[in-house]
Amino acid sequence: MARRGRLRRIGLATVVLAVMPWTAAAPEPTSDLMRDLAAFPQYREVRISTDARWIAWVQRTTSEKNPLASGSEVFARTLAPQGPAAVVSVVPSGESTSAPTDEEWISWSPDSKSLAFLSDGRSPGIRQLYVKNMTDGTIRQLTHLNGDLTTPSWSPDGRSIAILFTESSGRQAGPLAAVPQPTGVIDDQVLEQRIAVVDVASAAHKVISPPDMYVYEYDWSPDGKAFAVTAAHGSGDNNWYIAKIYTIPAAGGEAHEVFAPHTQIAVPRWSPDGQQIAFIAGLMSDEGIASGEISVIPADGGEARTLTPGLEGSAYWFAWPKGGGKRADGKSLVIAEALEGGSALATVDTRTGGVRVLWKGAETVVGPAEFARGISIAADGRTTAVIRESFNEPPALWTGAIGSWRRVSEPAVEPLKLWGQAQSVKWTIDGFDVQGWLVPPAVVEPGRKYPMVVWVHGGPAWLTAPSWPAPLDDSRILLLATRGYYVFFPNPRGSAGFGERFKQANIKDFGGGDLRDILAGIRQVVNTSPVDDSRIGLTGWSYGGFMTMWALTQTNRFRAAVVGAGLANWLSYYGENGIDEWMLPYFGASVYDDPAVYAKSSPMDFIRNVRTPTLLLVGDSDVECPPPQSYEYWHALKSFGVKTQLVIYPHEGHEFQNPEHVVDMLERMVTWFDDNMPEAAGHEAQ
Repeated sequence: MARRGRLRRIGLATVVLAVMPWTAAAPEPTSDLMRDLAAFPQYREVRISTDARWIAWVQRTTSEKNPLASGSEVFARTLAPQGPAAVVSVVPSGESTSAPTDEEWISWSPDSKSLAFLSDGRSPGIRQLYVKNMTDGTIRQLTHLNGDLTTPSWSPDGRSIAILFTESSGRQAGPLAAVPQPTGVIDDQVLEQRIAVVDVASAAHKVISPPDMYVYEYDWSPDGKAFAVTAAHGSGDNNWYIAKIYTIPAAGGEAHEVFAPHTQIAVPRWSPDGQQIAFIAGLMSDEGIASGEISVIPADGGEARTLTPGLEGSAYWFAWPKGGGKRADGKSLVIAEALEGGSALATVDTRTGGVRVLWKGAETVVGPAEFARGISIAADGRTTAVIRESFNEPPALWTGAIGSWRRVSEPAVEPLKLWGQAQSVKWTIDGFDVQGWLVPPAVVEPGRKYPMVVWVHGGPAWLTAPSWPAPLDDSRILLLATRGYYVFFPNPRGSAGFGERFKQANIKDFGGGDLRDILAGIRQVVNTSPVDDSRIGLTGWSYGGFMTMWALTQTNRFRAAVVGAGLANWLSYYGENGIDEWMLPYFGASVYDDPAVYAKSSPMDFIRNVRTPTLLLVGDSDVECPPPQSYEYWHALKSFGVKTQLVIYPHEGHEFQNPEHVVDMLERMVTWFDDNMPEAAGHEAQ
């Protein structure tokens, strides 16, 4: 239950369940801040060409009428020598469109002469596959398909491009998108995401994976004759948690099962000799932010072997170096991992499992679009491209050897000093070493105590790491620091980035050890920073929304709370949400088979204890944490006379996309904390 996805545009109308009818919250201060953030370049993905002579990236674009309404554009430039950035677009220069265009999902051809990408520039809202010839600048449209396309990848011989295609789909894949409530007779109609192979010369396409199988990820075999995939039969959103590894002939045919895991899996990748398939395995709560340890298995099936048992961090991405020379001998992998609350890049010896960290830092590194962390590596196995960002540094493009990068993007305008320097906070509890991040206001006056808001991340198998706040991203919570708040981001047990043992420590213990970790982290901050112990608020989204709901039933520690897409009642939630498979690895059984293990972590079973003023925010089309969960909690608080308000935003899924909704949500959040955590009032923490 984390949040990570892409942008789309919808209209504004909001339902507020409260004593008074809805009126838009005052937008001026927050909208101005959001526009300031929107002025900084927002890079979404980057890829270096096979020959290391080019770099291409995707950058957020805005409209003059509404700087917060965004699309995306593809850019490319030469590296040797470094040339100017050139737009790669199907929309002619100077031509306006009725809505921001989304152009993204880039992929270089093996010979580095062509760049594939997806664009809805000629068919608003419907992405198609295009290829740009980097020599003569011409762009060809290769597909005219009805449905959602994603993740293009060239075949090793450069004659074909594979894509993931969901025919007749009216929305982007994944449970983060808005899913309207069905009406009429409810059935189990499933739209499967399949592999389609497009011939570059003729533009003919063929869908080659089985019609009853949902393919999540894929990788071409080195000889181009097969794909390694993670896939499952049935519902794509729900069955990701039970996906298996298969191989499928590139010409089409039956899928051959290679591996049925006991945990979740992601990122299948062929070894250079085609004899093995490596993948990431571990406890994972969400598609799109998969992390764990690296394993390998023979390509025709057999015993899987964990290469990195006891990995100190969590791997999100890896690659077998390709091309000629020693780096392509299959004896090592390059991985990107979350480590110590930040990021790291390392090599893994595939024979011994030895891990050697090449670089680590208090920042986030991003490469290809489909990974929460990663880099892009050229065929020489050495030259890389990466997007780097932190709490205090806006995103920038860098290239070069790992750890010896040089910046290639234009310097951003001087960053506004909206908040102070972030610092890592560490503490120990129950035998666990726990970490978090503390961001102060821009100016901290000696002798003064400041209020603090605690943000609990989603997942739970996710983490808060240093990143620059994007206008529509969770990190926008940092805007509280511009209003004079300290903001604390704990990474309690269950978080990714601290090894599988730590990630698995909240199995059958939601709201137990993780809440103790958070409360201990707050004590650490209060003891070491000028934070007013009587003015501490709590907020979070998704799993963080659940933790906020839960914490209020267990302690009166918090003066005010804001719940985003929360989860109040495990019994009703199990039957309402669209991804119930995610709960089985954590609880060990369905709610119908073992209701007691769910009940002990259910906020509604302890709702009478809540005294904290609580604002609840949720989208009306959220399939991950449906709005009835927030309604239940709100209704109970009203019944017990607790100050509360519920705001339901239309046409929003688990991840909000409408900029007006985001501004309204942030302004309401700030106002709620300001009104309910005044400096003069006393409060007894329990």
